[in-house]
Amino acid sequence: MVGKEKKWFKFWPNKIPNNIDYPEISLQEILRKTAKKYPDQIAIIYFKDNITYHELDLLSNYFAAGLIEINIKKGDRVALFLNNIPQFIIAYFGILKIGAVVTTISPLHREREVKYQLINSGAKSIVTLNSLYPIIEKIKQKTKLENVILTSSKWRSFDDKSNPKTVTDKKNVFSFSKILKENSNSSLPTIEINPKLDLAVLQYTGGTTGIAKGAMLTHVNIVSNTLIFATWIKAKKAYEKFLTALPLFHIYGMTTSMNVPICLAARMILIPKFDSTTILETIQKERITIFCGVPTMYSVLLENKQIENYDLTSIRVCISGASPLPLKVQKKFMAITEGFLAEGYGLTEASPVTHCNPIDKIKENMRIGSIGLPLPNTDAKIVDIINHKTELPIGVKGELAVKGPQIMLGYWQNSIETAHVLKDGWLLTGDIGKMDNDGFFYITDRKKDLIKYKDYSVYPRELEDILYEHPAVKLCAVVGKPIPILGQIPKAFVVLKVDAKITNTELIDFVNPKVAPYKAIRELDFRKTLPLSSVGKVLRRVLQNEEELK
Repeated sequence: MVGKEKKWFKFWPNKIPNNIDYPEISLQEILRKTAKKYPDQIAIIYFKDNITYHELDLLSNYFAAGLIEINIKKGDRVALFLNNIPQFIIAYFGILKIGAVVTTISPLHREREVKYQLINSGAKSIVTLNSLYPIIEKIKQKTKLENVILTSSKWRSFDDKSNPKTVTDKKNVFSFSKILKENSNSSLPTIEINPKLDLAVLQYTGGTTGIAKGAMLTHVNIVSNTLIFATWIKAKKAYEKFLTALPLFHIYGMTTSMNVPICLAARMILIPKFDSTTILETIQKERITIFCGVPTMYSVLLENKQIENYDLTSIRVCISGASPLPLKVQKKFMAITEGFLAEGYGLTEASPVTHCNPIDKIKENMRIGSIGLPLPNTDAKIVDIINHKTELPIGVKGELAVKGPQIMLGYWQNSIETAHVLKDGWLLTGDIGKMDNDGFFYITDRKKDLIKYKDYSVYPRELEDILYEHPAVKLCAVVGKPIPILGQIPKAFVVLKVDAKITNTELIDFVNPKVAPYKAIRELDFRKTLPLSSVGKVLRRVLQNEEELK
């Protein structure tokens, strides 16, 4: 178990201890404490508007009081069907302040996906955009929804004039702005919360390996991960400026780009929609210091032909997660910004961060291609894929298992799946990896993505990494195409960069000499786009399903 070994401490930033004391408090306390100590500090910058921590705390109080008025009680699930707007953060903490449970839904979801999550979570209330109301109207009768709270992407002027005002005249359909205004003089009752057992968030997995499941995350799960990650990145109190471009409805953005800056009294520059020019302008104008993102974000920024015209040197730390970070992207981005771009690792079931590369002046301590070291208070080990009790030696590939205060209670109303992934306090991640002599971990693939060719195991990521080495490749994915007798053959899907020209045969010939014959790519399709999750992860499952249905 790596958590009991001390030799890798020399690589930790500023010799951070193995265990960090964190308070067992409810999640909303991080906002209350920051607002009390730094009331006039700017919390949110949203276009031309600023919101201070004092104001953010008050507004979430008003919203909490409004929820009580419409009969929301402790333990009730309240859905947030919103993008990155101030109302998301206000509603999030308002829900927590009455002991209710947040469950977020991607605004990119369609009717079927929204209906599934609402039914599965049993949410009685939802906060959503006026523009998304037609989806809710169509499915409401098939769910347990009682209340709908509407807002728009605007701030200070909540009501979208393009929508008829008569919508909020319907029974149990409310205006976000009116809830705030009508409850500005209300007081909140004291609600007892058990931080270790009470849920703060019912967060659904991305569904990249099947049907989305609700991870039950307690207050302590998220608070511990928030405070420990803030320590790991060596953030300064009341100083940092976070680029909040990751979607807040995803656990990665929720923790690293909302809860972490709030606990630090930092500024969050909210970006509702990712656009490379907007991001570059924002980094330069606001002097961003911390940016948590995904590889596709960094790749898109580097492809912007005007990037050299922007001063990005205010950036101190960037974290990349959700999918493997290509080496070329990492090196080039660090050269341009003069800051760190460190790869990390996490999953919804772990609130989400479990590993990260050191943020240290000694850049050699950051291992290229590695997800880094386990965070403080976190243990990790590599176990046999079949017999999960057998811990494997250094350098041997197996399934990554993690243990720590950030690990979920289990899956919502799904004891069978819970039993599959939680073993004696350890979370089986479903990811294949290995550990080196210094305690650094490497992810090679997902267990469910493994390609079985004849009697051989082929890891898609190995082939994808080689594809990314070719200058013409912008995005790629490798899946197993079912073939009688052989099992599966590796098939690649590739999106080329603008103006790039290369044939299927040329690209296959670029890859195959670099791998053993059984790993060779047998087929390759060029695509204009690839299916992506809400945080930019290529959905191999969608491509896999395509091949299985042919």
